[in-house]
Amino acid sequence: MVRRSPLTLAALATSAVPGLAVTSAAPLGGTGGDVDSALLTASDGRTLVIRVPRTPAAESEQSADLVAVRALSDGVRARLPFGVPRMVGQAPVDGTRAIVSEFVDGVPVRLGELTPGLAASIGRAIAAIHALPTNVVADVGLPQLRAIDVMREAVTTLDRAAATGLVPAGLLQRWELAADDAALWQFTPTVVNGALSASSFLSVGDSVTGLLGWARLHVGDPARDLFWLLGADDSEVPEVAFDAYHQARGVHDRDIARRATFAAELELARWLLHGADQRSTEIVDDAVGMLHALLDRVGGDLVNPLAGEATAPSGMAEVDELLERGVPRGPGSAA
Repeated sequence: MVRRSPLTLAALATSAVPGLAVTSAAPLGGTGGDVDSALLTASDGRTLVIRVPRTPAAESEQSADLVAVRALSDGVRARLPFGVPRMVGQAPVDGTRAIVSEFVDGVPVRLGELTPGLAASIGRAIAAIHALPTNVVADVGLPQLRAIDVMREAVTTLDRAAATGLVPAGLLQRWELAADDAALWQFTPTVVNGALSASSFLSVGDSVTGLLGWARLHVGDPARDLFWLLGADDSEVPEVAFDAYHQARGVHDRDIARRATFAAELELARWLLHGADQRSTEIVDDAVGMLHALLDRVGGDLVNPLAGEATAPSGMAEVDELLERGVPRGPGSAA
């Protein structure tokens, strides 16, 4: 399919938003190859964004995102210290939909360039999401997971990965011990975004100004929104972010760092399963290489075990690599 030009997208936007007059249109970077997008300037001074999915997966993601964003009422948005794009119009096009939304100022964050100052702002931003009332999710029928549901999903992923015969025995033992540690799963579920990575955040300087991508909004494990920070190049970043998170929430989840580490490591198992599901030798080999690199790093780790006393968050280069490449999250997993 030929990519739609900014001018074509501008014309679609005028169909999606009655009375809209576009004075300029420019390409919008950072949206990936599955979406056609443009940054629009309207005659009334508004800056808008139009996005049109190019694949069924992107269309599904867009639809889920719209459901979640509609759940964020004005009252909910007032609780968040950052902007969330608001849809202003839509129009059918080639069997899918063009969505026009408000532009939120800021540049996408890069994991490898995270500073401690911005990490603190991110920690506070995530804490604000987790402090939202759970009825925000319940009222629109989005998933509500209990702690035991999160544990069972982790065990299912572990078992499926083990069945491939490709996960090193040392990692399987490490993960099984964590799954069996009852203390690890004693947490209060919160509203979580569910799909955060560095590029989810928009920033100006050291302040988070916006957050994109709400398709996996649900009630679940707060560690799910924090694990990606473990891939930062600067080891101070996750510590600062976690500290800022705890201070902002006023609730100390003593095992959240361990659950975040577990979630980060299971992302490699999910990448392996994704490769197996897609029958991709390339992805499977890539995942196996990452799993062995992880084993080399954590093998015999008595300082930062997954099962045992709570520890400070530590870096994880393998997840850094996955997130920087923008690989898919766990197929079909909300938690």
